[in-house]
Amino acid sequence: MNNPFLPWIAAGIFLLAVLHTFCTKYFEHMASQHPRHAGVWHLLGEVEVVFGLWAMVLTFILFAMAGKTATLDYLESRQFTEPLFVFAIMVVAASRPILQACSLLVQRMARRVPLPLTLAHYFLLLSVVPLLGSLITEPAAMTLAALMLRDAVFSMRVSERLQYATLGVLFVNVSIGGTLTPFAAPPVLMVATTWQWDLGYMLQTFGWRAAMAVIVNAALVTFLMKKELLGLGQPPVARMTVPPAVVVVHVTLLLGIVLFADHSVVFMGLLLFFIGYAHAYASHQDRLIVREALLVAFFLAGLVVLGGLQSWWLQPLLLNLGTDVAFYGAVALTAVTDNAALTYLASQVPGLTDEFKVAIVAGAVTGGGLTVIANAPNPAGIAVLKDRFDEGVVHAGKLLLAALAPTAIAAMAFKVL
Repeated sequence: MNNPFLPWIAAGIFLLAVLHTFCTKYFEHMASQHPRHAGVWHLLGEVEVVFGLWAMVLTFILFAMAGKTATLDYLESRQFTEPLFVFAIMVVAASRPILQACSLLVQRMARRVPLPLTLAHYFLLLSVVPLLGSLITEPAAMTLAALMLRDAVFSMRVSERLQYATLGVLFVNVSIGGTLTPFAAPPVLMVATTWQWDLGYMLQTFGWRAAMAVIVNAALVTFLMKKELLGLGQPPVARMTVPPAVVVVHVTLLLGIVLFADHSVVFMGLLLFFIGYAHAYASHQDRLIVREALLVAFFLAGLVVLGGLQSWWLQPLLLNLGTDVAFYGAVALTAVTDNAALTYLASQVPGLTDEFKVAIVAGAVTGGGLTVIANAPNPAGIAVLKDRFDEGVVHAGKLLLAALAPTAIAAMAFKVL
């Protein structure tokens, strides 16, 4: 692709896609005002569609300006394992056996916390479940936490303040909660092998700081929202109605998908087997969230296509920063691009100091809750919870404001502790 205008066009389309994510509520409002074309407005208002839609626009432009061969070479050079993995893990993690098992575990833990059950349950959903992402990966943790919060909080008549405060803390805590291990958080996974970061290094450098920030964030939002939360009454009673053998099969398949997260030929095979098994024992299943998971995968795939042509301005911008500025620069840049893309670009540059490497990754995970596109699991949470918001839309500006305080606490944990 030797056309000198293409990088600028790709950057312009990427900017339009980012701006589009802030306008989805407007498009949903237009759908109610103009019912004749409501379908088109609803499509434009689906946040999961945004990046896939603009990636298609970019692809058409590439075909016109660079030709078929160059365009196909570019598309086939992209790595779509992450969108496929998020699709697979969402479908399995949201199944009834997995959800019931996790709900029962959280409820039993909540009964041992010296707080009213409602507050303890809410606190654990925003702390323990995001930290569990270090074992079962962040997309799985996001899916489980969002589903349980939907049933315990978002299904009630709650204020917009509680909705956005919960979502902001959830996104930030999931983003930093996966840093206890080198394989669970996408921005860490991108660099762990190249920079030889093992489990011990992650726990010593990131893990304990992330865990403290997660607990503080969850505790603060629980305290601030205490009055409204207590008014919701007791959380739904968790019951295990699925036979233990079915739960074992589901957990085994979930762990198999996690273990082979880098090998789509394996985990997609496991997903197909899971779908067949779920249909064979349909009486123990709820509706599989295939549609929601496909929309999230479409969003992430679009981000992969658009993001692949942004390195010409993003990488020099990152590498011209000092260590401290790199941390805060990564936090800010993560808000407008996927945090895994930032760390991947940094991993391609030889000779970086250890301090710079830590600053880039810490900044990338710290800013992962600021927007929908900041962290790969965020669209999964949006897909589960958006129907509970006004007009079925999560307002990007309000999410950004809600995530600022927990992001600041995460930044303090990584920079001060």
